[in-house]
Amino acid sequence: MSEPAQLPFEQPGPMQPSPLLRQMQARGPIHAIRTAVGDPAWLVSGYEEVRALLDDARLGRAHPEPDRASRTGESELFGGPIGGFDTEQAEHRRMRSLLQPHFSPKRMRALRGRVETLTTRLLDELAAAGPPADLHAALALPLPIAVICELLGVPYEDREQFRTWTQDTADVTDRARSAQGLGALFTYGQQLVARKRAQGDPDADVISRLAATDGVSDDEAAAMGMFLLFAGHETTVTAIGMGALWLLATPGQWRALVDDPSRIDTAVEEILRAPRLGGGGIPRYARTDLDIAGVQVRAGDLVLLDTGAANHDASVFAEPDRFDLDRFAVPHLSFGHGARYCIGAPLARIELQVVFAQLAARFPTLKLGCAVEELTFNTRTLTGGLTTLPVTW
Repeated sequence: MSEPAQLPFEQPGPMQPSPLLRQMQARGPIHAIRTAVGDPAWLVSGYEEVRALLDDARLGRAHPEPDRASRTGESELFGGPIGGFDTEQAEHRRMRSLLQPHFSPKRMRALRGRVETLTTRLLDELAAAGPPADLHAALALPLPIAVICELLGVPYEDREQFRTWTQDTADVTDRARSAQGLGALFTYGQQLVARKRAQGDPDADVISRLAATDGVSDDEAAAMGMFLLFAGHETTVTAIGMGALWLLATPGQWRALVDDPSRIDTAVEEILRAPRLGGGGIPRYARTDLDIAGVQVRAGDLVLLDTGAANHDASVFAEPDRFDLDRFAVPHLSFGHGARYCIGAPLARIELQVVFAQLAARFPTLKLGCAVEELTFNTRTLTGGLTTLPVTW
């Protein structure tokens, strides 16, 4: 019997799928693999299976014996199990109930105007500087940071500092660096909470409101605030960069959006579906023995729910490797599904809609400033993403 394939699977290029993954998907929806650190795991790649398992209480993030659990990588926060095995479901419900009100549709709609203003300001600076430019440094990186800072009440002038810590925390190759980054981020969160309490304005921002919530300790408010700071900008930075790359590198798609601004919603959904860079899936541990598509998975096994592969399941998405603004029939799984659906999804959609609507209106002749093959990506961190995106117009 052949040795299980090991992550990460080799890709011919950033916009091309792994041939090995496509071969595995053709054989079935679940596969025995080894993670990037060599541990055994199951990779689930079928759309229907991933969708169902994302909302299956038989899978969780905790493990009864954390030290013996398979790991996906060296990230302190995401590389292995987190939470208490007996309490994780109750803890998760409590955390969502505390955070959900801060990301309500009403609050997000109220934030759209600020996102538009911040985007306009950045594009004004881009236009004034003139071509060529690095769209990553000029837009993809600063906008999500500015938005999440404003929402949470984190000083924007601290961005260089906390950006370094979030990058360290997300490091999938160096556990000591990841642990140091996580510790520094938490300490920063504690200092912020103390400052908010001293300011005495409990409704000023999300961290202030969390700190003023009955039953929430200062450490818990700090931890939740820093989790939102991390999750609220890292993934959106990557999405803006990859979205621009897909639009500009796929013949006819940038022009299609420029010519018909009403396509912005479908464009954003395709931007969210299309990327293939990533770490092989969302990690879950089996809480009990279970059957997945006829395969017996044992309690404690690591199960990777590959939403990227599921978003390219040919049985669900016609020509899945083609980037197409007219595609919007089947919901993608990039934000998850069910009880763990990303609470920040409405904010991410707003940012992407505003960014690409304004970018298409103001820079209709935008094009890549280098060959796709020349682009470089951050392979050390969880979210990956471009390091630069040269453009001209």
